[in-house]
Amino acid sequence: MFLTSLSRATSVCALMAATTLALAPVAHAQSAGNGGWFVPKTAHPDVSAPAHPVTRRVPVEAPADEQGGDDQAQPAQPQTPPVLPLPPIPTPPSIPKAAPPPAAVIGIINVQGVMQLSSANQEIQQTLGARRDRLAQAVQREEAAWRGEQQKLQAQARTLTSDQIQLRERHLQERRAKDQRDFGNQARIIQEAAQVAFHQIERELEEGNGIIAQVAASHSMNLIMHGEQVVLHVGGQDITEEVAMRLNKVLPHVFIPDDGVDPEQLAKSGKMPTTADEERLMHQAPAPQEAAASQPSAQPDSVLRQHP
Repeated sequence: MFLTSLSRATSVCALMAATTLALAPVAHAQSAGNGGWFVPKTAHPDVSAPAHPVTRRVPVEAPADEQGGDDQAQPAQPQTPPVLPLPPIPTPPSIPKAAPPPAAVIGIINVQGVMQLSSANQEIQQTLGARRDRLAQAVQREEAAWRGEQQKLQAQARTLTSDQIQLRERHLQERRAKDQRDFGNQARIIQEAAQVAFHQIERELEEGNGIIAQVAASHSMNLIMHGEQVVLHVGGQDITEEVAMRLNKVLPHVFIPDDGVDPEQLAKSGKMPTTADEERLMHQAPAPQEAAASQPSAQPDSVLRQHP
């Protein structure tokens, strides 16, 4: 019950730091060279176009024959709303008085604080950060080499025939296209490895019998709210440090695919369950007696994704 309120508190965001972790070499490469053509194309807003163009409506005068040929404009007549049917509707029956819900015992959690204290999160940042840096360096080296070949072709252009120049230009274009594919694929692998790693933390925290639920139950809390949504609370209501300490005991490390291992290919190997299995379980109709217990885990939104 409290976890459902927690999951519906805010809208969905990207996994915390996963996208930044994977795409940082892209931004680094783009600042170093000619637009960063080694990385996959992403959508950028067009700063030259206005975000919300203003449309001005110009009143159009009716033709002279529709105005009855009058020399003077006729004043606009107010329109009377139409009279429409009003079918009868049934009177709802009175509802008998029911038992009131339990009194709210509120707890507060700061998800960013939990992640900062998480040893598993620190492992993810260190491991995938090193891969990100190596990819950025490889992009820079290849970009410098490609520019060198381009300058060499320009210097030798006077001694080459037009066919030779076209051939070498085509080779440079093919090399550029190959770099885009290779580096883009490596960036995708790093990003998906981050998703695999962070999803272990969010599952450990958010499942029906996960750490947040257990810590809240130990304090008889039935409503957990994000700290960013609360203006004032007392110290005993904040379970951030307790959740982080429990998380470090239960999940001090996470599985991170090896460097260069494609997570999608790993999923196809059948060596471990996949996200497809998880979605299939979430969409299965629970038994009546298990519906209440399974409701929190059936929510697709993650508190980690809501608060990156």
